[in-house]
Amino acid sequence: MDTFIPQRGDYRKLRCFKIAENIFDLTFFFCNKFLGKGDRTVDQMIQAARSGKQNIAEGSAAATTSKETEIKLTNVARASLQELLLDYEDYLVVRKLALWKLDSPKLQQTRQVLRENHDREFFINKAERWSDETTANVVITMIHQCDWLLVKLIESQKQRFLEEGGIKEEMSRARRLYRQNPKNS
Repeated sequence: MDTFIPQRGDYRKLRCFKIAENIFDLTFFFCNKFLGKGDRTVDQMIQAARSGKQNIAEGSAAATTSKETEIKLTNVARASLQELLLDYEDYLVVRKLALWKLDSPKLQQTRQVLRENHDREFFINKAERWSDETTANVVITMIHQCDWLLVKLIESQKQRFLEEGGIKEEMSRARRLYRQNPKNS
């Protein structure tokens, strides 16, 4: 019976969650450093970044009893980060700042650093010295990486659902096994 409704919620180990934490931290920093206090975009960007992170956690915790909710919330995290991506891209465009191209040495270097490092303090300390253009491009790169990981996570969640079914199926399976065991009679 140990496998009946296995506990989930190990989201802190997920690479996409670690990246989403950094996205939130850098977005909070970015908004407070580069956007005006009365700018409505500040709240929207911070909330989108927060939603990305929080929905990964909430979806992971919900997986214990609802794979459907897990998949939905993981997708909400992805959608929130897509919204945030547009805000960063718009910021760069309207200010005539560079959006790093795929072949950009800066982008390649950033991607390499992001593959090796997920430490929150590392990025916060770096961001204190970055320009708005650099910060926006680093977060854009993080969002793309996180999005790719979220797509993979959703695929694995769907596969787990196909293999294991939902909570009702798990409960029925567990009940049948319980009844078949003569010790329980």
